[in-house]
Amino acid sequence: QVQLVESGGGLVQAGGSLRLSCVTSGRTFSNYIMGWFRQAPGKEREFVALIIWSGGSIAYADSVKGRFTISRDNAQNTVYLQMNSLKPEDTAVYYCAAGRPGTSVPFNDPNAYDYWGQGTQVTVSS
Repeated sequence: QVQLVESGGGLVQAGGSLRLSCVTSGRTFSNYIMGWFRQAPGKEREFVALIIWSGGSIAYADSVKGRFTISRDNAQNTVYLQMNSLKPEDTAVYYCAAGRPGTSVPFNDPNAYDYWGQGTQVTVSS
C-alpha cells in the first residue's frame, strides 16, 4: 500500500520557520517527481515546490522562492520542505505528492501527480 505521510505543520508567528516532512512507503519513488502543494480555505490547490528524486532537479513557485527549500533523503525515503521567513499568506494545508515522469501535464499542475498525502496544516499568525 502506497503511503505519503506529511508531518511538521503547526502554528508559527510571521517570520518564523517550519520544516515539513513527507515519509513515503509502499513502493520505490526513485524516478518520481515529488511535489509540495498547498491549499488555503476557498482557494485552489497551488504548486509550491518539486524535486526529481533521482536527479535532484528542483523548481519553486515564485511566491516561495528564496524562502522555502525542498530536499530529499534517499535513505529515509523522505522529502522535506524547509520554510523560512513565513508570512500569513503561507497559511494553508500543505500536501506532499508523487508523480511519474513522462506525463504531458506540467508538474506544477496537481493533475500530474498520482499519489497524495493527507496534508498538514500550517498557520502563520501576523
